[in-house]
This record gives sequence, structure tokens and C-alpha cells, in this order.
Amino acid sequence: MNTYAWILASNSPRRRELLTLFGHAFSVQPADVDESQLPEEDPGVYVSRLAHTKACTVAARQEQPGLVLAADTTVADGDTILGKPQDAEEACSMLRQLRGRSHQVYTAVAMALPGCETIALELCQSQVPMRAYSDAELEAYVSSGDPLDKAGAYAIQHAGFHPVEHFSGCFASVMGLPLCHVARSLPSLNVLVEVDIARACQAYLGYSCSIARDVQNGKNVG
Repeated sequence: MNTYAWILASNSPRRRELLTLFGHAFSVQPADVDESQLPEEDPGVYVSRLAHTKACTVAARQEQPGLVLAADTTVADGDTILGKPQDAEEACSMLRQLRGRSHQVYTAVAMALPGCETIALELCQSQVPMRAYSDAELEAYVSSGDPLDKAGAYAIQHAGFHPVEHFSGCFASVMGLPLCHVARSLPSLNVLVEVDIARACQAYLGYSCSIARDVQNGKNVG
């Protein structure tokens, strides 16, 4: 098994904290790419394309061998992608749209070796049921500023707002990095996984995951 240096092609603090659970040192080198959605591009194709592009962009500029991990996450209400809100008014509008019903979160992860000659791509789609939070709760959350840098205007892990209820999918994926999906692809790149990532993830998040075993067995669930 190869012991490449790891490179995270993302500035996301949530992805950084999740990736540390592998116990492998890594550097951070964000990819500066155009993230515009193409006409009629569905959410899964969109995030997969961006993750692949980010991974190859960063892999191409490496002078030393390294494993590049890039990810992209989007919130979708059907075929409509909800990106990061431009302001508080748009954040309120998004949260009202999502309130009391389920939507989808798509996270794609691309893992590339030098030159992007070898790449693994994972796509995790999760159904996310939002609770029926009140207008007062919504407005207080938006006033905190937390939604403004997040797709769909919310963070699933926010303890004060706790926007999601009865969730049974990959919590880490909705945060931005589906760890079990990453772990099952690394051996295809001849990269050794040295930790029980499902156990580490659940312990860190305080979440009992019902799909970890299925993901590790290769099932297309999220």
C-alpha cells in the first residue's frame, strides 16, 4: 500500500475536521474553479463534475506524489439547487421553502493521484427531513449569521437551531464529507485505511449511523 501525502482541495472547516478522523496528516490546497451549474445539469451530475474538476486541478499542480481529495456538496429541492444564500433575506426564503418537508443533499468526493491519471469518485445522496421550526426560530438562526456560508442556508450539526429531525442517512455527508464512502474507495487507489472510520465518525458526531455497514459493503445508499 502507498503512503502518499494527503491534500484536501477545500477550505471548508467542516471537511477539515471530518478528514482528521482518518488520523492521517494532510495539507489544504483549495481549488479555484468555476462552480456555475450547466444548463439542465441535475444536482448529482453537477457535484460530481465539480469534485472531479477540483481534484484534477489540484493534482495537476503537485510536484511531489500525493493523494488529492476534493468534494462538493449541494442542497436540492427536487431538481432545484439551493446554493449559499446571498443575504439574510434569501436565507430566510430558503429555510421557509425547506421547512417541514424533505429535500436532498448531494455530496460528491473525488480522490486523485498525481496527474489525475487514477481517480475514484463517490456520490452520496441523502434524504433530509426538516422539522417545522417556527418563524421566530428561523429568524434567530439567520440573525446569527451561520446560514450565510452554507448551501441551503443551514448546518445539520447546529445545536441551537437543530433544523433536521428523524434523519437516518449519512450525517457526515450532509456536513460535506461522507467518510465511509471515502474509506471504501481508498483501497482502489492502493491507499491503506488504518482506522475504523465508521466508528470514529459516529463517536465524533454523537450519531448512531444505520447505513454505515451498507455503505462499506458497497451499497448505493446515503
